Amino acid sequence: MLLELEAVHVGYGQRMVVHGVDLKVGAGEIVSLVGANGAGKSTILRAIIGLTSPARGAVRLEGQPIHALDTAEIVARGIALSPEGRRVFPHMTVQDNLLLGGYLRDDAAAKKRMMDMIFATFPRLRERRTQNAGLMSGGEQQMLAIGRALMSLPKLLLLDEPSLGLAPLMVKEIGRIVREINRETGLSIILVEQNAKMALQLCRFAHVLESGQIAVSGTGAELLASPYVRNAYLGV
Repeated sequence: MLLELEAVHVGYGQRMVVHGVDLKVGAGEIVSLVGANGAGKSTILRAIIGLTSPARGAVRLEGQPIHALDTAEIVARGIALSPEGRRVFPHMTVQDNLLLGGYLRDDAAAKKRMMDMIFATFPRLRERRTQNAGLMSGGEQQMLAIGRALMSLPKLLLLDEPSLGLAPLMVKEIGRIVREINRETGLSIILVEQNAKMALQLCRFAHVLESGQIAVSGTGAELLASPYVRNAYLGV
């Protein structure tokens, strides 16, 4: 098992947001987390990457505990986050944004191969590599945010709301890209999405979060067919 969360509780101050979540991600898997705003999806990603420390419970990468490490150490061990809202560096070029994503890695040849793969996957980034990131569209910035995370050469990629604020055609394109990255590289992915239909179509396994707890789990196909999920999250 690549990643395991065991009875993880996470809070902000005295307010607990995530309550005893268990989660597993195997090598090469896409696992989706779906749920309403405030359900705790992004908080779980923050706990995995070390931006918020769990109050209780354990986070293990390849069997080794990482919940007491800082974010730089966790990234160095092979986890990368593409954050909600993209958060690219607007006054830096596309290429410099990408290079910054790989600053913890010393393997120049591996970073060059990854840069080539990113430009092949996202041709628009290649076309705009000398352009400042702040001048690009929201969809292009999302591509850049994913590419920047990939430049750290991760084993596990955390995607936080990659379709947020994008037009329907771009949402479809982002979904295609996530599937392609997983298929071509074997990279494990945790996908957090309010677009439940897309998230469940992409994943092998999924969890529905409600009020900081896992309410329903199953394969993507099982949850797409679940009357409860269809009524509560798919609008059918």
